[in-house]
Formats: sequence, structure tokens, C-alpha cells
Amino acid sequence: GHTEVTRAVRQPVITVTGVGKVKKGHEIKTSDARANDDIIVSKWVGLEGSSIIAKEKEEELRKRFSENFIDSAKKFDKLFSVVDDAMTAVSHGVHAMHDVTEGGIFGALWEMGESSGVGLEIDLKAIPIKQETVEICNYFDINPYGLISSGSMLMAAPNGAGLVRALNEKGINAVIVGKATEGNDRVLLNNGERRFLTPPETDELYKVIR
Repeated sequence: GHTEVTRAVRQPVITVTGVGKVKKGHEIKTSDARANDDIIVSKWVGLEGSSIIAKEKEEELRKRFSENFIDSAKKFDKLFSVVDDAMTAVSHGVHAMHDVTEGGIFGALWEMGESSGVGLEIDLKAIPIKQETVEICNYFDINPYGLISSGSMLMAAPNGAGLVRALNEKGINAVIVGKATEGNDRVLLNNGERRFLTPPETDELYKVIR
């Protein structure tokens, strides 16, 4: 092993590499979404970013929010695992999966659509999001849909309703947010308005935590 001390690193850092195996032909990729698939999101977007901001900016947030509110956001870190989400999805015939991390749900949607060669029609209002995330993002004037979101899984499946039921039965919040379509248009629908998704930019977290 190798150990080094430097003034540039102000806290312990541990790097872990995980290696897994899957039977050939059984892997589930981000790039296998198909036209007419339902698009499903599990848990809530913005969980990780909200938790990080609540911890790193706690003193500032106390000027606006209650201790219970801040503690609730901090505890979002208990929801980061997507193992049960993924195992349930695989057992119910999911075509594609992508964990929603840096770049948030907008970044994950773009990456799934681009890598799969499909279009998307997504109902913005259907995307699940916690009230704590909404209020923290409003306070710092950042977009919650571009905020790092570990704990949330983006999925494409032929029977979205069945997959949502299966996830709900496991105690995992999940909703259908739209459909995969023919072509390349990746569209967000919001109260009758249509706008196009664009390639992901810098995560919104870095506007708050520098």
C-alpha cells in the first residue's frame, strides 16, 4: 500500500473499487431502452445533493429552516442504496437502468436517451421530489433536477405499471414519468409547454459547495 500526507487533503479519503460478475447476455445497460418503454424513477431525485448541502451548509440553513427540517434532509443518506431497486427491476423485465448520480435526473435522462438512440417524453410534474429538496434548492437558487441524486434509479421497462407495483410492494417509492419514443427528440412536458433536454452540464451541487 501507499500512504501520503499533504496539506491539500484536509480529511481522510478512502477509495474503493468494486468488481462484479454477470452472466453473458444478462447484463442490464443504460443503453438498452426501447421505443414505447415506460420510463420509471424510483425514490426521489436530489436526495444526495440535499443531504450534502444540509450537512455542509447547516449553519446557513438554520437562518431559514427548523432543526427538524435540516435533520430530515441530512438523513436522506440512509436512502442512497439502489440494490433493492435494481434487483426488483431485473426480476420484472426491465430493459435499461441508470443510477441517477452527478448531473441529476436531467443528466440521467439525457444519457439514457442518447446511449439508447431513443427519444423521450417526460412529464416534469411527475418526477418525484421531496419537499426538503425543493426548499433547499429554492434557497440556494439551484435546479433540483440537475442535482446529484444517488438513491434514485432511472429505468425503462415495457410494463411500467407492473414494475411500479412491485417496487411499491417492497416499500420503494416509484412512479412512471414518461415514455421512450421513436426518433431523437428528448422533450420535457410542463403544463402544456414543451422544451428539449440538453446535454448535462456541471452538477448544481458545485454552485453551493465549492
